[in-house]
Amino acid sequence: MTLKVIGAGFGRTGTLSLKLALEQLGFGPCYHLYEIREHPSFLAPWMAALGGQTPDWSKVFEGYVSQVDWPAAVYWKELHAAFPEAKVILTLRNPVAWFDSLQATIVPSVTIGSEYGDSEHARAVSEMVYRLIYKGLFKDRMTDRDFVLKVWQDHVDEVRRTVPPEQLLEFDVRQGWGPLCDFLGVPVPEAPFPRTNSTEDFLDRKPYLRERLAGAAKPG
Repeated sequence: MTLKVIGAGFGRTGTLSLKLALEQLGFGPCYHLYEIREHPSFLAPWMAALGGQTPDWSKVFEGYVSQVDWPAAVYWKELHAAFPEAKVILTLRNPVAWFDSLQATIVPSVTIGSEYGDSEHARAVSEMVYRLIYKGLFKDRMTDRDFVLKVWQDHVDEVRRTVPPEQLLEFDVRQGWGPLCDFLGVPVPEAPFPRTNSTEDFLDRKPYLRERLAGAAKPG
């Protein structure tokens, strides 16, 4: 089995909704960050990658048909080289709304969550994301709006330059099934397009984050 779909979109661009959609369309199982949370053994290759080693991508994604979200989206170019026949989906949304979503979810999750709440493994995953995304991709400047939005735009531009147009779909999950099904060459399901993992959904899963954020918002 080899990856047929590579998700190049950053986290908080509807990647969990896309995962569920791909699985409904027969492109599952789909590898997402939550797979690492659910399978502790999956963390090792990403830690090795942080140490400068190149993972065996066929083993990392063994048993999976598609992939979306961080951490794999950081390595989209390597995956495109490893699975050259795969189609690439670049999930997009309004960049400012995306930045605001990061500040309400990923940023507190990796800066607070790695030390507070959740299981030991979940904290280890938060630490991996902190090192790879917060310190690596965003150079320890993940709260700097202008810098983060430049990283976003540079990423989008590089995907557009690199992936052949016939292999690339730029996709906003608000578009629903139509563009996705056309791109993958499959019929449109009767079921509604999945909508999940809003900011509220994210914080509902991590009540300690909501409490800490609410406390930080109170005047001193």
